[in-house]
Amino acid sequence: MHIPDGYLSPQTYIPLYAAFAGFLAAALRKVKKTLSAKNIPYLGMASAFSFLIMMFNIPIPGGTTGHAVGASIVALVLGPWTAVVAISVALIIQAFLFGDGGITAIGANCFNMAVVMPFASILIFKLVRGKSSGGWRVYLAAFLSGYIGLVIAAIVTAVEFGIQPLIASSDGKPLYAPYGLEIALPAMALEHLVLFGIIEGLVTLLVLMYFLKNDPDAIYAMKEVK
Repeated sequence: MHIPDGYLSPQTYIPLYAAFAGFLAAALRKVKKTLSAKNIPYLGMASAFSFLIMMFNIPIPGGTTGHAVGASIVALVLGPWTAVVAISVALIIQAFLFGDGGITAIGANCFNMAVVMPFASILIFKLVRGKSSGGWRVYLAAFLSGYIGLVIAAIVTAVEFGIQPLIASSDGKPLYAPYGLEIALPAMALEHLVLFGIIEGLVTLLVLMYFLKNDPDAIYAMKEVK
């Protein structure tokens, strides 16, 4: 899902850099005010956890790759604004040190996986869970938050590079990503629907079950039903 250099035109990656910068600035302010001393180690662990599972990139048809992200469980346990910080750190390190994702595409990759995914996941969790404080409904909400959250992020990513032939071409030849929406959308959506979304959902479910058993008071997404 990491977009490499050369896939996005400046008219795409510059606005996405600006959008990500705005969210990151807001996230840093909120985390500074709300993150408890107890949860500070969790922030570092969350970033490291996300970094690790995102390194397992699997190539898929259409010139893209897929992987789990970990943004959903970070959003559920620590909150979406903390997830913005944790996942962004992992993505930026990957881009600069390992070339996983382009430098010009950092804003886009962070926007997709560190902004869109955490907020989509927390919304889905709350909608599915309702007012339940435990049991199968919470477990279902956890799985769907990871599954749907990743699929949404994948679709947003596909749209970003799928529109490049439409907005950045010369004499009918794409200057950046060569694949249009007719290829990008199915390639990203289908593979994440049938494989990577399920992995993300299971990771989210299993880690949340661990926290529910061992440290339920630390779970951001469950605090309002205490």
